[in-house]
Amino acid sequence: MRKISLFIAMSLDGYIAKPNDDLTFLNLVEKDGEDYGYAEFTNSIDTIIIGRRTYDYVVKTIGPSHYDNGQRDIYVITRTNRKDLGRTTFYSGSIPELVNKIRSREGKSIYCDGGAEIINELLMSNLIDEYIISVIPILLGEGIRLFKDGRPENVLELIDAKTYETGLTQLHYKNKKVS
Repeated sequence: MRKISLFIAMSLDGYIAKPNDDLTFLNLVEKDGEDYGYAEFTNSIDTIIIGRRTYDYVVKTIGPSHYDNGQRDIYVITRTNRKDLGRTTFYSGSIPELVNKIRSREGKSIYCDGGAEIINELLMSNLIDEYIISVIPILLGEGIRLFKDGRPENVLELIDAKTYETGLTQLHYKNKKVS
């Protein structure tokens, strides 16, 4: 079965964005020639599930080809109907139903790139198989938390932990699927 992987960065105090969806704190660990395994990771996926706010931010700051390179299916989770663009589908239905539909087809792994609401809905249904979390050495104090309260307990197994010159620490876990 196709696995769902979370590959995301957060502050040391657990925030994936500052207020107003501000991701500028990620610039602290930018280094020429260093992508923290992102290119290798994205070679292992052919489908992306992403929240609309995260999608809009990335398209605005980096461009649409960051996600839609013609090689992947992109599902943007939104509450508003929008016309599909290329291989990008704007989806407003049940996320667990979408995941089951995608998993029923042949393919590579599925990448969840956020945002927090999407991640937490996947957590509520115990659908995330792998967590790759890069911890940025900053305490933001406020913003959008990666993990919200009220979700079920998930037991994880550490696969790897890496540290980098920039101070970034990357943790790689798999879900033990204990319920």
